[in-house]
Amino acid sequence: MRTFANEIRDGLDQALSDDPSVLVFGLGVPDPKGVFGTTLDLQEKYGEKRVFDMPTSENAMTGIAIGAALGGFKPVLTHQRLDFALLSMDQLVNNAAKWHFMFGGQRNVPITIRMILGRGRGQGPPHSQNQQSWFAHNPGLKVVMPALASDAKGLLLASIFDPNPVIFLEHRWLHNAQTEEATDMPIPLGEAKLLREGDAVTVVSVSYMTIEALHAVDVLKEQGISCDLIDLRTVTPIDWAKIETSVKKTGKLLMLDTGFKSFGIAGEILAHVTESCWSSLQLPPARLTAPDYSESTSPALTKDYHVRAEHIAAKIGEMTDKPVSIEPILNQRGAAHDVPGTWFTGPF
Repeated sequence: MRTFANEIRDGLDQALSDDPSVLVFGLGVPDPKGVFGTTLDLQEKYGEKRVFDMPTSENAMTGIAIGAALGGFKPVLTHQRLDFALLSMDQLVNNAAKWHFMFGGQRNVPITIRMILGRGRGQGPPHSQNQQSWFAHNPGLKVVMPALASDAKGLLLASIFDPNPVIFLEHRWLHNAQTEEATDMPIPLGEAKLLREGDAVTVVSVSYMTIEALHAVDVLKEQGISCDLIDLRTVTPIDWAKIETSVKKTGKLLMLDTGFKSFGIAGEILAHVTESCWSSLQLPPARLTAPDYSESTSPALTKDYHVRAEHIAAKIGEMTDKPVSIEPILNQRGAAHDVPGTWFTGPF
């Protein structure tokens, strides 16, 4: 059985082996824990010139990575938290994202920026942010958010060998997710994945919300409500064709996002579907997201903050005007609300 972290580590290993221009570096990359186990032993295998630590200077090191990319390398820069990487927004937005456009398509910046995001165990406002919409808003940046362990390696390989700058966002609750499937081939960016099929509601999700959605739609199927479940996989570009095809079949859309409600990915998808599938919609599209205020540190204050499978199931019941039971979901839950399972020891 393979884990999400294993697949990320093997993707980096394969990229380093296949292409001598690939570099892997970041704060904690060669540490004993290897960034949740995703970079373990890579420095021993490929040496300190290709796999190395960096000083705590996110903006400067991102600039160095961009310069290396312009010089012919394919850097993979790892930030242990998205929150820390916000210090590098100047380099990402004003340099990496715009270089190809400013120079008439003559130069590319093939850089991959890994960022860990997510919630739980008292992380509080500055360490639990899901800012994918910040990056997606900027033309020139691709944004990848794998949800399944079976997709992690393929999406990472596609990101590393894409000629454009890619923001690769890994939810911290996913690294121990398991899979029996594995691929050594890149998964094309911009292709969503249909995980479940049905005609009741189109459910579109991203990152960890896909896991909650899987629990919800599987329980509802046993109650006679079958839904299409689409995992976006990439936020930029978005697979509009797959979403539109499903909505035209079901007439209903529920969008799930780990980010805030206002000005986010969920709102963008609702707007697009309203514009392109108006005649097919049977009721207004809906979204479940984080509320428009920061996550608290106190477990008591975060108890009702996050969207879970029972909320998704209840919303689908409301949209289909059918009675649903969330008891099977609640009965399966063993961990506290702010941790994904008993294996999770946090804080990072």
